[in-house]
Parts: sequence; C-alpha cells; structure tokens
Amino acid sequence: MNSYKDRTLRLIGPLVVFMIGSLFFRLNIYFEHDLPFIIRFQSIAIIYGYICWNLSRWVILTIQKRYPGFHRTRQRLKYIALAFPLLVHIAYFLRYFTHLYINDQPIGWPTLADYTYTTGIQIFYHCIYVGVYEGLYVFEQWKIVYYEREKLLNIQWQERFDSLKSQINPHFLFNSLNSLSSLIREQPEQAEKFLDEMSNVYRYLLRNNEQELVSLQTELQFVESYFHLLKTRYGESIQLKLENLSGYEQYLLPPLTLQILLENAVKHNIILKDQPLVIQIYVEKGYLVVQNNVQKKNLKVVSNKVGLNNIITKYQLLKQPEPVIESDAVFFIIRIPLIGNEYIYTKIIDIAHQH
Repeated sequence: MNSYKDRTLRLIGPLVVFMIGSLFFRLNIYFEHDLPFIIRFQSIAIIYGYICWNLSRWVILTIQKRYPGFHRTRQRLKYIALAFPLLVHIAYFLRYFTHLYINDQPIGWPTLADYTYTTGIQIFYHCIYVGVYEGLYVFEQWKIVYYEREKLLNIQWQERFDSLKSQINPHFLFNSLNSLSSLIREQPEQAEKFLDEMSNVYRYLLRNNEQELVSLQTELQFVESYFHLLKTRYGESIQLKLENLSGYEQYLLPPLTLQILLENAVKHNIILKDQPLVIQIYVEKGYLVVQNNVQKKNLKVVSNKVGLNNIITKYQLLKQPEPVIESDAVFFIIRIPLIGNEYIYTKIIDIAHQH
C-alpha cells in the first residue's frame, strides 16, 4: 500500500466508521440524552475510533511484515485471529472506563447486557479494520502473483513458439535435399535450376521464420517461389490455383503455414500427369482456405502430423481461433484464421502494461 493511500485511509477511515456506528448503533443517544452528554459520548467515540484504527493497523502491518506474500495469507490470518479478541477488548475497556471517568461514575464492572452489546459493536468495527488492511494487502499480493504468473506463462509460451519455429528449418532442408538428390539422379539438367530456387526459398525461410506473424501477401510470394521447386520436380502433375485473395493481403498468419500445407498435400497424395494434384488457396468468410483433391498413395505414408500440429499449436500460442480441418474421400480442406492488425495493437498495449 502506498503512503498516500495509507494516509487517506487513516484520516477518512475512522470518520466513516464513526458515522456508520452513530447511524446504526448509537442513534438512540440523540433522542434520549441532552446535548452535553451527546458531545462527551461522541467525542470519546471518535477519539478512540482513531486510536483503535491505528492500533489495529499497527498490529496488522506488523504481522504482514513478519509473514509477507500471498502464499502466507493463512499464517497471517491465524495470527490476526489470535490478536483480534485482544484488540476488541482493549477498545471496549478503554471506552468503558473513560465513559465512567468523564461522567463521574464509580468504577465497576459492566453489566452482561452492556458488555455483549458494546463488544458486538467493537467486533463489527475491528472486522472493518482487518478487512481494509488485510483485504487490500491480499488483493495487491494477488495482483503481483497474477502478473508474475502471466509473465512466466508468456515466457513459456514464447519458448514453445520458438521451439516450434526451430523444427521447421531442418524439416524443410531435409525434404529439399531429398528432392535435389532425386533430380540429380533423374533429371540432372533441372538440378541446377532447382538448387538456385531452393537457395532463394531457404533465404526467405531463415529471414521470416524469426517473426511471429507475416502478412498474407508476404506468405503468398514465398509460396509461389516454393511452388516453383515443386513444379520443377513434378511438372504439369501439380497445379496451384490462387483465387479470391484481393483485399486480404495485409492480414496476418504464422510464417511458413502455406509451405507446410503444400508439403503435406505432396506427401500424402499421388502426383501423376493423368492424376494431377490440384491445390487451391482462397479466402472464404475470413478464413484462408487451402484445399486439395484427395488421391491417397497406395503405400501407407508414415505420418506423425508434425506439420499440422505445429500450425494448430501456433494458433493456440497466439490465443487465436484454431484452424479447422475438413476431410472426405474427395477433398482435404484446412481453414486458416486470418489475423487482423488489431492483434498487433493489442499485443503492444499488453507489453506496455507489463512494463
């Protein structure tokens, strides 16, 4: 609790408690006694209100200093509970004997009715004291724990995100080198061209894989370059159709998403001149749709679904809607949510708040 808030509470708090007590517990005094008695009675009430407020404050802050932190709340409450009856009775007897002295009455023990009634009032007051200081302290400690946990979670998610990105580079390189090896054996004249295009694509991959998001326009430019590699190998047996993409170029998605999906389609389907693999990319209802005709290979392809799982996990880490996968005997379709620029603005604001 900052010093300004503490000073404000110490100044205003007892006055508020005094007014509540006068309204709900001591209103009869104004109708049953004369003005001098009312002045004496209420003066004692407000003076000891400040004394008891600050005494309770000192005890609670001392316990908080001895047992700090959100995780020690139970310990603090235990010691506050032990100190609570003592504080209540100190407040009761201070007021009781002061009233006897001011009203020139003989010293004696209170009646049971007076004791229970006034003690009940003091219990109410001290619940307010404890609620104010321990309640505010617990809330502030909870906020610290919450933001630290959020910060740690963001760090963990970022590490997982970076780990996912690092998996893509070796995966892409391995498949590209396999393709190059096949070309060297089967089509040596195409191998040099393939190597040049692979260098361009890999340069792009290294540069953009460090980013969390890229624009659809950037991703499409990369996919066209990547498709040249596939086209070099498969010729007219593979086709790529880009449709209905105008106006969506500045929307965002994780880098290399389309490359993974194209690679997935190539891996699992027959690609022949009389059975061409047709891949379509278009936008529908805010989703980037990647669709290919299903021509499953006769030999079962071993798949651990790393590529698709990487895409889904990236969207989870970005706290965005997950991609939707639809598959039947004719088409395999995956719908990728396009992320608007407001995501960037929201993240900037979150980072600013954390600092």
